[in-house]
Amino acid sequence: MVKSYVIDTNVLIQAPYALQCFEDNQVILPLVVLEELDGLKKSEGERGANARRVIRFLEKLRGRGDLLKGVELEHGGFLRVESNCVSVMLPESLPEDKADNRILKVCKGLAEGNVPVVLVTKDLVLRMKAQILGIEAQDFSTEQVIPEEEQYSGRTSCFVPEERFKEFRKKGIEIAALYQTDGDGNRRIPELVENEFVILKADQSVKKTHLGRVSAGKVVPLEYRKSTPYGVAPRNAGQYFLQEALMKPAKEAPLVIVKGMAGTAKTFYSLAVGLEKIVNHPSGEYRRILICRPNAQFDEDIGFLPGDEQEKISPLMRPVIDNLEQLIDSNEEERYKDETELKGKIEEIFARGIIQTEALNFIRGRSFVKTYLIIDEAQNMTPNQVKGIITRAGAGTKIILLGDPGQIDKPFLDERTNGLSYASEKMKGSPLCWQVTMSAEECERSALAMDAIQRL
Repeated sequence: MVKSYVIDTNVLIQAPYALQCFEDNQVILPLVVLEELDGLKKSEGERGANARRVIRFLEKLRGRGDLLKGVELEHGGFLRVESNCVSVMLPESLPEDKADNRILKVCKGLAEGNVPVVLVTKDLVLRMKAQILGIEAQDFSTEQVIPEEEQYSGRTSCFVPEERFKEFRKKGIEIAALYQTDGDGNRRIPELVENEFVILKADQSVKKTHLGRVSAGKVVPLEYRKSTPYGVAPRNAGQYFLQEALMKPAKEAPLVIVKGMAGTAKTFYSLAVGLEKIVNHPSGEYRRILICRPNAQFDEDIGFLPGDEQEKISPLMRPVIDNLEQLIDSNEEERYKDETELKGKIEEIFARGIIQTEALNFIRGRSFVKTYLIIDEAQNMTPNQVKGIITRAGAGTKIILLGDPGQIDKPFLDERTNGLSYASEKMKGSPLCWQVTMSAEECERSALAMDAIQRL
């Protein structure tokens, strides 16, 4: 049965192509949505750009017909603007001067005409209001991925027959020779994808382990397991996997996606490898390290803080400075004895242009060549923003997406709709993408922090 989907403004701002995703159904735009788009069209950054994109799309449709009567869409269905429903009554507790409530009036008015109506919005409160009024409400699901606990982790564990275990370092092992067990002890051949990391366990002695990755139907040894980038040595399996993905040249691994809670050395290790390749062993592979954070407001202006761009975003880059302090002076006993000297060393790195920081709202439209690009806190990006970042990669550029899907600060994002999780699921199995999810056991924190994680 054909349904009428009423679209909220926040859906279009996050996914400007959403109007073309409803197949043969009716797409309804309340007039108030056009008013909100008009108010956003001059905004800086991604919000303004997406608003203008939607407006241009609607203008093309207007050239083909009357938006009030409905215009057929290229991929089926049709779209129309709803300007009626002004006589529809809402409860007194829902005043009509609020845009959200005017959208609800449209939904209620259409439903009174015996038309199956679905409100599509990313606003949780609006979905609750709709339910109170008996209106079906959904999130925009086109960009949703599977729940966090089922998402691709980039790593797994498998058993190896004892007699084949010793062959691994020389020949690798075919996937068909590996097996996993279920709760009842039944064996099954694992379903592994390209570049997935594997912990191999000898089936007669599970304390014997090897670390490898999937390559062309086989699990092969890690190439960089003995490396110590910028003096940093891996302390656990996750860091060995992370090191392998980061050390691979951009030609073989242009995209690295790392998920994990704070304290698992995601940013620390990424910086260490970048400094190793540019400072310690400058081969010309990369020109610079460029660090960006979506907290620097990809979708808004960078604000009215005093100073130039670098001074404005410097507070948001403080976690990077904290990691650099540890990398530049690895001696914990001597590190903070001379704060001035330590600060001078860090300032020199920035002054030489080895590390640069940039607000994400200045990324659009640029192409990066031979750049080691770190996107920190990537869980606060939308899928559309992630697409924009990855498509900015020029020749010789390596993009590293870091983040924790459990720590999302943006109001319309969750563990299923954030850009980090979206990129992880969509790029799963790509030979150009390497992924690893760090486990909680691999968190490198103080005893107090670890105790608090377990107790609080």
